[in-house]
This record gives sequence, structure tokens and C-alpha cells, in this order.
Amino acid sequence: MAWLMTAQLLFLLLVAAGWGAQLRTTQARTELLNICMDAKHHKGKPSPEDKLHDQCTPWKKNSCCSVNTSQEAHKDISYLYRFNWDHCGKMEPACKWHFIQDTCLYECSPNLGPWIQQVDQSWRKERILNVPLCKDDCQRWWEDCRTSNTCKINWHKGWNWTSGYNQCPAEAKCAPFHVYFPTPDVLCNEIWSQSYKVSNYSRGSGRCIQMWFDPAHGNPNEEVARFYAEAMSGAEPCRAWALLLSLVLLLWLLS
Repeated sequence: MAWLMTAQLLFLLLVAAGWGAQLRTTQARTELLNICMDAKHHKGKPSPEDKLHDQCTPWKKNSCCSVNTSQEAHKDISYLYRFNWDHCGKMEPACKWHFIQDTCLYECSPNLGPWIQQVDQSWRKERILNVPLCKDDCQRWWEDCRTSNTCKINWHKGWNWTSGYNQCPAEAKCAPFHVYFPTPDVLCNEIWSQSYKVSNYSRGSGRCIQMWFDPAHGNPNEEVARFYAEAMSGAEPCRAWALLLSLVLLLWLLS
């Protein structure tokens, strides 16, 4: 009798866990894909924007940024964040290209859902954390900025804003990028408070987010977001199976 009760209970638990895992997976996939952050300049949901400006054009078929935001992303000390790229002298154009591209990705991409986290900040309620940036994108960013100067590692905080835009704090000294960022990983991981985490994968692998892509060949970041959303969705069912195995062992001991 005890074994019969154990078997019946185990069957019910397995059925419930299977349905629950399937439901959680479906929900997670839906919630993490094709969404915009709840942040200062993002749209409520992605939609086409035929006239996105210059480096933001890859996202024109489906974008979280408006035309105006894409235009401002290319300006020095724009109204978006009043951020001064030239805080340690003129930033080289090749270096600035990457920061504009980084801004376009942040503002326009609807494929960052798996890495969106809630925050309590005056200018946004959500941020991205540990986005797996393609290692070759990071390498090129670092190489193209070696001849430009900066005075800080983390550009999210610690600036002097008394002039209405960011200036180096009094104790900070301007130096070439490689002094503050000795490796590509340090640059990409640290400059925006771990918004990015450099991937071991390269562009075209389907496993890392590209800062830029040719829209004529589609958006490769859609596949990347789908892969990580499904991987994250599978974490909860694994925990459920671990619990079930523990219950089976307990029932066996009791019987």
C-alpha cells in the first residue's frame, strides 16, 4: 500500500512539474524577446522607424528608439544625457564611432531582454547587465580608442556635472585609454558598470550580441536573444526536477 501511494504521488508531482515547467518556459521566452527597456528615451515597445540616423539605421525595421533619439546619439553633448566625449581633449573619430554605435545599440535594440534588470534610478527603471558582447567588437573598440584620452574607468558615475555636462573630477588625470583600460575586457566590462560582459564568441556565432550588423542580412541579435532566453527559461525547470528527486528519495525512505 505504501509503495502504491508513493507511485501515485510521484506521478502527480511529475505531471504538475511538467505542466509548470512548460508554462514557465513559454512565459519567459515571451517576456524576454522583442521588448524595450523602461528607460529615459526608450519607446514603450519596438516598432519600425524608417528614418533612423546614420549608425542607428540597422534597427530601422524594428527599433526601441525614435528618429530624434537616433539623431541626438550622433551629437556631442546631446540632450540625451549631456555627455561630453571630449572630456580629455578631442576624441579620435574612430574611437567616437564605437561610442555612437554603443549608444545606438543601447537606445534602439529590442534584443536585450534577457539582460534587462530593474533599477531604482532617477533616469531609468531598468538597465542591461552582462550583455555578452562579441569579443571582436570589443577588441576593435579597444584598439580604435588607444590613441584617445580619458580620466576614468567607470563612466556611469563620479563626474563633475557643475557645468551642465560631464567633466573630469578634480583628482582625476587624463591619460591614454590603455592606461585606464589595459585590456579590451576591462574597457567593455567596466566602462558602463558591467552593462557588457565580453563573450568568448565572435560575430556571426549566434551566441554574442553584435554592436553593428548589416540589416540587408537581417538582425543576428534576434537569434542571440532567443538562445539566451531559452537557456534562462530552462533554469527553473531544472530546479523543479532537483526538488522532485529529493521528494522521491524522501518518500522511498518513509515507505
